Amino acid sequence: MKRKETWDRIRKDPGVSVLIIGAGINGIGTFRDLALQGLDCLIIDQGDFCSGASMASSHMLHGGIRYLENGEFRLVREALHERNNLLRNAPHLTRPLPTTIPIFKWFSGLFNAPLKFIGLLDKPAERGAIIIKMGLMLYDAYVRGDSPMPGHHMDNRQEALKKWPQLNPQVRFAATYYDGAMPSPERLAVEILQDGEAEGDNAAALNYVSAAGSKGGAVLLKDELSGEELPVRPQIVVNAGGPWIDFINQKVDGKTHFIGGTKGSHLIIDHPGLREAIGDHEFFFEYVDGRIVLIFPFRDRVLLGTTDIRIEDPDQAAPTEEEIEYILGMVPHVFPELEVTRQDIIFQFSGVRPLPPASGATGQISRDHSIEIVEKDPGQPWPILSLVGGKWTSYRALSEETADEVLQRLGKTRRASTESLPIGGGVEYPSDEEKQKAWIEDLAAQTNLSANRASILFGRYGTRAEDVVCFLEEGEDQPLKHHPGYTRREIAFLVKNEMVTHLDDLILRRSLLAWLGQLTPDLLKEVAEITAQQLDWSRERVEKEIERTREILSHDHGVRF
Repeated sequence: MKRKETWDRIRKDPGVSVLIIGAGINGIGTFRDLALQGLDCLIIDQGDFCSGASMASSHMLHGGIRYLENGEFRLVREALHERNNLLRNAPHLTRPLPTTIPIFKWFSGLFNAPLKFIGLLDKPAERGAIIIKMGLMLYDAYVRGDSPMPGHHMDNRQEALKKWPQLNPQVRFAATYYDGAMPSPERLAVEILQDGEAEGDNAAALNYVSAAGSKGGAVLLKDELSGEELPVRPQIVVNAGGPWIDFINQKVDGKTHFIGGTKGSHLIIDHPGLREAIGDHEFFFEYVDGRIVLIFPFRDRVLLGTTDIRIEDPDQAAPTEEEIEYILGMVPHVFPELEVTRQDIIFQFSGVRPLPPASGATGQISRDHSIEIVEKDPGQPWPILSLVGGKWTSYRALSEETADEVLQRLGKTRRASTESLPIGGGVEYPSDEEKQKAWIEDLAAQTNLSANRASILFGRYGTRAEDVVCFLEEGEDQPLKHHPGYTRREIAFLVKNEMVTHLDDLILRRSLLAWLGQLTPDLLKEVAEITAQQLDWSRERVEKEIERTREILSHDHGVRF
């Protein structure tokens, strides 16, 4: 449903069973689950979909091996199960990720792990070969018979240096296990959202709409584009605002203190030497302060992260000079001969983990999720279900738990599960490389596309590439002048069909143009003009959108041109 149609519908009928505030992955997952049950629900976000904490992930799907020493066995087991679900349900936007831990000691951490487990120690400490081996054995055991990937293995120094010649020669072992990667979580979120709209009888989504307050038993929605306010009367409010949960609750009369978030910053660098050194493996290791950090293969770039710093105002989250120095400095710890400098940075980002308030080391705060409920009262005629904690990997489990709570409160029964439900372009996805090749060749044969172009579209959109190609062939098309990997009608398809409202939605969350350092002033202008044609922007609006995008890129992501 188009944005204006949804807004007009609310104006005519403000009643809705469920209002979801916050369209990050937890909100979007809950939206799809509720829509699948036939509930009328509305999801809103003050910004774009997946533009807050969910946009600032480490791009990993993982069980959280380090959580084992905190005794969070349920969380790890659940996350591993959900990791495997996502690899099966969204194979076009996820992939198995071989992950290597360089190990420099034998016995370190043997006593720290049990002390952390019983709560007598919260300081990070280096893990040696024995404790890592024990953790990986348990990690494998949790998914035995349920994983599409092999178990772990250990390489000694000689074997490790043969595989990775640039690796620190002081390494004793290299332990390799498998997790998952999602190069474009923003696209994954949008496809889940679109599935919810398509599967629901009466489910709608609005970006750039905020919960401005409450009045007369209604939540006031504010259109951030026009400034217009409309009342909506929900039976239940789901607060999926992530690090903004307490701010949102205060506006809708549910004063809370559920969040004590921590900031995590990342850098994306263009460094062919480091990219070649890691191959297709993520390197996951402890830095000098004991913090777990990562070097991640991100297409032909490298993603480095992450920090873990307490922060009070999530709107102030941006990488600091100290964080940048910290992240760059971690590379020589594992690859001492490789120099990485600020000149190699092409993109940076930071977000706030919606964790509960806690004292002690930030790395020891639980990543588990919970539903905190503020029951209705005379001044607040709806219960508020606040989704605290969690992470990308286990979003579906939290969404299902939330949906079950909503269904129970509304006296409804569950009629479908999302556990084995394909996502977007993962529907009828070919099961192996040979079948994928045949699918691509068939798509090219039925159209005017070359096999190479069909392969590119399949890589971006999975089986949804068929819809893209149908749109491409409805009119004259040509490659972008400043990025031949995209065409004008492909950009138009994204704008027309994926709820693009601002230019930065397209640049940052419907594509990887900025993330991969491919954006130039000329390309930004070219894409803006195509977007303007689809959204009927004036010349003045085009200039404002270009300037807005440049400011966001500069302030939030360190991209200046």
